Amino acid sequence: MKKKLIQDAELVSNYINGDEAALSVLVHRHKQKIYSFIYSKVYDRDITEDIFQDTFIKVIKTLKRGKYNEEGKFLPWVMRIAHNLVIDHFRKNNRMPKFDNSGEFSIFSVLKDSSLNAEKSIIKEQVESDVRRIIEELPEDQKNVLMMRIYQDMSFKEISERTGVSINTALGRMRYALINMRKVIEQNNIVLTN
Repeated sequence: MKKKLIQDAELVSNYINGDEAALSVLVHRHKQKIYSFIYSKVYDRDITEDIFQDTFIKVIKTLKRGKYNEEGKFLPWVMRIAHNLVIDHFRKNNRMPKFDNSGEFSIFSVLKDSSLNAEKSIIKEQVESDVRRIIEELPEDQKNVLMMRIYQDMSFKEISERTGVSINTALGRMRYALINMRKVIEQNNIVLTN
């Protein structure tokens, strides 16, 4: 018979009562979901790591101060903290993340993300990391336009204003970025399907 998992709420109260190991069980249990959620908004491993760390620093501070009162709702609570830190990150950088139409945080977007089965999510991660690697190889000006257009959802007018080049130049850079990516994909026989 399978050993019953200790509930989040119990781990939280164990941690509050001085059991440091309880927190690492919680972190380990939810790391993948929280990390994937943050990554799906920022598309950058380093920033994801930073926000993930900050999320748990905030969790620890709140628990230590005895301010936690989300009985049995640990994961949604941590997701809200992560969500707010993602928003803060984008505010600092003057751009907004991709949240479901309303701009409201929804636990459903998290559930959707995690409902990919393990194999699919491994493939999806591989494809994403291949794409990121290809993008990294682009010349700086093309890479910038591509990142602003695809990952920051900026219009070519906004890109033109941000980079100080004409809209036509921004469009040209985007076109060359895509042509160059296609070349790299063909040369390396990279399969981008999930």
